[in-house]
Amino acid sequence: MNPPNAPPPPAAPATPVVSASAWAPLSQPVFRMLWVTWLVANTCMWMNDVAAAWLMTTLTTSPALVALVQTASMLPVFLLGLPSGALADILDRRLFFMVTQFWVAGVAVVTCLLVLGGGMTPALLLALTFANGIGLAMRWPVFAAIVPELVPRLQLPAALALNGIAMNGSRIIGPLLAGAIIASLGSAYVFVLNALLSVAAGFVIFKWKRERTVSALPGERFVGAIRVGWQYVRQSTRMHAVLVRIALFFLQSTAVLALLPLVARGLDDGGAGTFTLLLAAMGSGAVVAAAQLPRLRARFNRDQLVNRGSVVQAAATVILAFAPNVWVAVPAMFISGMAWITVANTLTVAAQLALPDWVRARGMSIYQMALMGSAGASAALWGQVASWTSVPISLIAAAVIGQALLVWARRMLIEGGAEEDLTPSQAWKPPVTATPIDPDAGPVLVTIEYQIDPARAEAFRAVMQESRRSRLRHGALAWELFRDVNDPGRYTEYFIDESWVEHLRRFDRVTAADVHLRERRLAFHLGDQPPRVTRRIAETLEPH
Repeated sequence: MNPPNAPPPPAAPATPVVSASAWAPLSQPVFRMLWVTWLVANTCMWMNDVAAAWLMTTLTTSPALVALVQTASMLPVFLLGLPSGALADILDRRLFFMVTQFWVAGVAVVTCLLVLGGGMTPALLLALTFANGIGLAMRWPVFAAIVPELVPRLQLPAALALNGIAMNGSRIIGPLLAGAIIASLGSAYVFVLNALLSVAAGFVIFKWKRERTVSALPGERFVGAIRVGWQYVRQSTRMHAVLVRIALFFLQSTAVLALLPLVARGLDDGGAGTFTLLLAAMGSGAVVAAAQLPRLRARFNRDQLVNRGSVVQAAATVILAFAPNVWVAVPAMFISGMAWITVANTLTVAAQLALPDWVRARGMSIYQMALMGSAGASAALWGQVASWTSVPISLIAAAVIGQALLVWARRMLIEGGAEEDLTPSQAWKPPVTATPIDPDAGPVLVTIEYQIDPARAEAFRAVMQESRRSRLRHGALAWELFRDVNDPGRYTEYFIDESWVEHLRRFDRVTAADVHLRERRLAFHLGDQPPRVTRRIAETLEPH
C-alpha cells in the first residue's frame, strides 16, 4: 500500500487512439502532402484524357477511333504494370514517383507543339496518349505501395477512399478546367497547363524526405523481382478473386467512359460543355460515395458492396443509354460515379490487405494490369460494337453481359475466413554458416523432416498444402512433400531457392501469418527436438 500522503503512482502512458473516420489520414502531414500531389497528378491525367478524347472527335467521326483513346491511355498499364511494380519495389520509390511526373510533363509539351503546329493526326494522338499512359503505368503502383507506409493499418481503408476522392475530385476539376480551356483557348492550352502542373507535382515529391528501409542484403534483380511478384500473386487465392472481380467490373463499367464523348454529342444541344458536365457529375457522385464508405463498410461486407455496386452501375448505364437530355444523363452519371468508387475502393482495399509490404508494388501492379487491361479491351470492344450497331445498344450490351458475368463470379469471394496478418516479423533469424557463402551460389535445397502421428496425417497434409503456397509465394522454385514408405509418420518437406541470397531474403519477408503457420506445422511434430532442417547448395560439375 502507498502511505496516506504519498502522491499517486504515475499513470501508464496512454495508447494513441487511431481514428478510423473518413478524413483521419489527412492529419498525417506526409500523407496530406502526397495526397494533394496525387490530386494534381490525376487532374493532369483527366485533363489530358478529356482533351485527347474531344480532340479525336474533331479529327475523325469513327466511334472505334474515339473509343481507342481510352484503350491507348490504359494499354501501357497492362503492358508495363508488372515491370513498373518490380522497379517500385527495388528502387527508391520517391525518386521513381518524381520521374513519372516529369515524363508526363514532357509528353504534354510534345502534344501541345503538334496541336499548335497543325500537325496532329488520329494516329499521332493515339501514340501520344499511349506515351502519357506510360507515365500512369509507372506512377500508379509506386503510389499504391507508398500509402500503407504513411498511415496506420486501421486508417488504410480511409486513406484508399481518400485516394478515390482525389481520383474522382480530379475527375471534376480536370474536365471542368479542360472544358473551359478548350472552349476559350483551344485544346493545345490544356496540354500546356498539364505540363506546368506535372512539373510542379514533381518538385513537391522532390521535397519529400522519405526514410528508406536498409537491408544488409543486395537489392533484388529486375527479372527475379518480376518472377517472385508474379509467383506471389499466383499462389494467393484471395488475390485471384480480387483480380477476377476487378477485371469483370471494368469490362462492364468502361463502356460508359469510352463512349461518353459520343453520348454527349448525341444529347440535345450536346457539345464540349455537355461532355464536361457528364464527367463532373460522375466525379461528384464518386466523391459523395467515398465520404460515406466507412458507414457502408460497417453495414455490408466487401462481397456485398462489390455485388450491389456492380448492379447499380449497370442500371445507371442502361438509363444513360436511353437518356434524351442532360436532365436524365447527369443523374445517371452521378449514380454511376457512386457505384464506381464503391466497387473500385472495396476491391483496392481487398488487394492491399492481401499483400505484404515487400511485394506490395508488384502485387498492386498486377492488380492494375487486370484493371487497365480489362478497361482497355472493354473500350475497344464496346467501341467496335457501337460502330456495328449504335452507342445505346453498346451500352446496354455492356450492362447486361457485365451482370451475367457477375452471377458467374459470385462464388469468388474477396472476404470470408480469417484474413492473414501480414505485419512484418523478425521472429526468424538467418542461418549461421561455418564458412562464408557466395550470395549467388545455388540453387539451394532446403529439407525439413517431421515425425507425426499417422492418425493425424490428413490434417497435417492440409497444413502442408498451405505451407506449399507460402513457400512458393516467398520465391521458391519448387516444393514437394515426401512420406517414408517404411515409417508412415515420417515426412520430409523440401523446397528449392534460386540462390543463397534469395534464401536469405525469406527471413526479411517473414510476416506474422508465416509465424502462425509455422506454429501450426510444429504442433504436429512429435518428440523433444524440433524438426531437422538441412540446407544444401548445388555444386557445379564440369562435363568430362
